[in-house]
Amino acid sequence: MLKPEKQFEIIKRGAVEIIAGEELLQKIKKSYEEKNPLKIKAGFDPTAPDIHLGHTVLLEKMRQFQELGHEVTFLIGDFTGMIGDPSGKSEMRKPLTKEDVLENAKTYREQIFKILDRYATKIVFNSEWMTALSAEDLVRLAGKYTVARMLEREDFRVRWSNQNPISIHEFLYPLIQGYDSVVLRADVELGGTDQKFNLIVGRELQREYGQGPQSLILMPLLEGVDGIKKMSKSLGNYIGIAEPPKEIFGKIMSIGDKLMLRYYELLSHISVEELNALKDGLQTGKVHPKKAKEDLAQEIVERYCGKDEAIKAKEEFERVFKERGVPDKIPGTTIRIEPASTKHKMITETLQIQVIVNWLPQVMKDTGLAKSTSEAIRLIKQGGVKLNSNTVIDTGTMLQTGEYLIQVGKRRFHKVIISSESKS
Repeated sequence: MLKPEKQFEIIKRGAVEIIAGEELLQKIKKSYEEKNPLKIKAGFDPTAPDIHLGHTVLLEKMRQFQELGHEVTFLIGDFTGMIGDPSGKSEMRKPLTKEDVLENAKTYREQIFKILDRYATKIVFNSEWMTALSAEDLVRLAGKYTVARMLEREDFRVRWSNQNPISIHEFLYPLIQGYDSVVLRADVELGGTDQKFNLIVGRELQREYGQGPQSLILMPLLEGVDGIKKMSKSLGNYIGIAEPPKEIFGKIMSIGDKLMLRYYELLSHISVEELNALKDGLQTGKVHPKKAKEDLAQEIVERYCGKDEAIKAKEEFERVFKERGVPDKIPGTTIRIEPASTKHKMITETLQIQVIVNWLPQVMKDTGLAKSTSEAIRLIKQGGVKLNSNTVIDTGTMLQTGEYLIQVGKRRFHKVIISSESKS
């Protein structure tokens, strides 16, 4: 086991805030002296299937704790997932069904071991103890926190001042998350910066139950490939760890140079010394940003897909985007329309009409370039769609008869032929 100061240096990497730093260092020293590993906890509500790189920020920190010899618990919030975390929400979330949560949890259990040690990770579900609580137990738990304290939370306070409804069950969420720490007797809890209130509730509840308060490590919310908003499947700016290797590689290569360093800091396994050397090399010009980005992409793809797939993904990227810019083989679709459907028709986002097959967002959906017309509209507004090499700015674009090359982002292409001829 590494010396406490070295452990603390590794643990601090990428963290936004540690509550409280000196307290955590003393815990590490005691653990080192007594050869007794710390109990590390991180909770994940399986509110959606699949894990993306944003989720892995916490998972990577958990992995670091494992490698330092500490005991890691991956808590699946199947009970809290049915409530819905109100953190950062301006309105009440729609609760998930138990079936939804359990189905998503299966995916989580399969994917986390791409990062964590399968044999050193303890997996628990908070329904194990929450369903065992009686109504009397729940009332006692609720009695340990006041409404005034709950309203100190920014999102609750804003909703209250705006007269937006807050359901009583939403107040239970931070209490239950905090109670999880009591049950697990956690020494340290990890969470995103949006979880700060919930994690502090855990510290306070542990004191209420006669335990030492857990230390908190707050990790940043990883920006998506757009470099602006938090990585999210709903925003379409995510990199899923179960995506095809070439997609992961290509998406990482598309990020900006500044965001690349953030990804290195939060996701790469290179040492602190290597990271500092990389930063110096980029600043002095000894390291080219493109080479650094390729190394990061290859590392991430290799981690989740294997070395051979990482090599293939790099070769494919170089072939497609360096040599020619467009793949040798582009999927194609022929769309047949009635001639009358192309005459003087305009489409707006608010107009409710029947599907028009030559409306660009509809074409993007039908050809798999977007999951929905709404996503297609968003991509167009973001400037991420090109038609025959020209960026599209009008979401009402109609494709007249002819041949088109549609490009979404830097990696996805589709050839579309709009024909007014009837099927033979």
